[in-house]
Amino acid sequence: MQKILNYINGEWIEPKIEEYFDVINPATGELMARTPLCGADAVDAAAKAAAAAFPAWRRVPVQDRVQYLFKLRDLLKANLDEVARTITNEAGKTFEESKAEMVRAIENVEVACGMPMMGKGEIVEDIAPGIDEIMLRQPVGVCATVAPFNFPGMIPFWYLPYALAAGNTYIVKPSEKVPMTMQFIFKLVEQIGLPKGVVNMVNGAKEAVDAILEHPIIRAVTFVGSTATAKYLYAKASANGKRVQAQGGAKNPVIVLPDADMDMATKIIADSAFGCAGQRCLAVSLAVTVAEARNTFTEMICDAASTRVVGYGLDSGVQMGPVINAASKTRVEQLIGVGAKEGASIPVDGRGTVVKGYERGTFVRPTILSEVRPGSEIAKTEIFGPVLGLMHVNTVDEAIELVNSGQYGNQASLFTSSGSAARKFRYEAEAGNIGINIGVAAPMAFFPFSGWKQSFFGDMHGQGMDAVEFFTQKKVVVERWPKEWSRKF
Repeated sequence: MQKILNYINGEWIEPKIEEYFDVINPATGELMARTPLCGADAVDAAAKAAAAAFPAWRRVPVQDRVQYLFKLRDLLKANLDEVARTITNEAGKTFEESKAEMVRAIENVEVACGMPMMGKGEIVEDIAPGIDEIMLRQPVGVCATVAPFNFPGMIPFWYLPYALAAGNTYIVKPSEKVPMTMQFIFKLVEQIGLPKGVVNMVNGAKEAVDAILEHPIIRAVTFVGSTATAKYLYAKASANGKRVQAQGGAKNPVIVLPDADMDMATKIIADSAFGCAGQRCLAVSLAVTVAEARNTFTEMICDAASTRVVGYGLDSGVQMGPVINAASKTRVEQLIGVGAKEGASIPVDGRGTVVKGYERGTFVRPTILSEVRPGSEIAKTEIFGPVLGLMHVNTVDEAIELVNSGQYGNQASLFTSSGSAARKFRYEAEAGNIGINIGVAAPMAFFPFSGWKQSFFGDMHGQGMDAVEFFTQKKVVVERWPKEWSRKF
């Protein structure tokens, strides 16, 4: 069983505590590690170490800071398979999904290496006779990430490399459910030779999170998780004067028009709904068919759901792994039951799944809920599992109205061969990430990972220039040099 340690001020520290969280392989039921549930003392130690390191780190030239990131990028690439195996074992994904996650993480490191260009300031000479005005970007200070379980390798890298390249120091609080991935990655971070205290890691749960939100040294916090927790974190951190990025929940719809390529649409939507066992903030959870697309798509998506191969993510041929734990399995199955009580039919029912050889695994097979009613509980609730609800309307306008009636705004997608319909949709749909014939509209690292309405709380998103803006603060200097001073030289 792996021992989970904190990493503070360049040292691995075993917490002296009594409360732990069991880390279970969701496919095998094996106890792999126990997460120490640290609290305010550990957060305080990490914050003080980061604060002590900050003055010297911010003075390191930006072109030298990014050299550390180049080294980290090479180490992540060299250890990609091992990191991916760790993600699969603790988060339940397939090996290919885990590798794809880390490719996205590496892309963010590469983009952050452009900080010498992205972090430039501005100067305007002679805004008035003899007066110049300069805008400088300076680091915020000590920053922290509260990371989720579903992408333990990728999501911290929406933030960490940009923060470091901009001259900040950092604390990562991994999800207590999946601490092993960040343990491995911090072993790689240790090898790149950063000064002590520049990066730190504290393990824990709510007590550690509250300590981060309350600590006076920590100036900025990022988070990805449920909307309820995002609201809590945003309110508490901002009340304490911190910058906040808080990504919340989602109920992502996809519209299927009659002129869509149905083979392509079915495959892509199935991958979006059931990939990562539906445990991602961009997973499609509602498919809205328009007019005569209904019968064809319903038949094809039910076939795709019923034939998807479920099992342990390291086994050959497996297309979908388990949900994260037994509590999640119970919740997903209960919500399927809620859908049935509200009048939805279940042409493909994934409840009660047992995979041979992995009887202790927390599996839920892909599930289709048909005839989901607008406004019903199952139409509004983020299930966060491999469940796709089907709805039907007669026109594109009705479909867009249905999309925009939801409380979330993380992603919305449209499948069509019509350019005019696509333009109308991307213009009118109220979501931060839009897909056209794309099931998971995940922005590349040089674009922001957007989100609207109840899916995001804050101003600047993760990745790209939004991350640069978030992890720097602007200072405007207006200066005059009297002519008589210049004559002395």
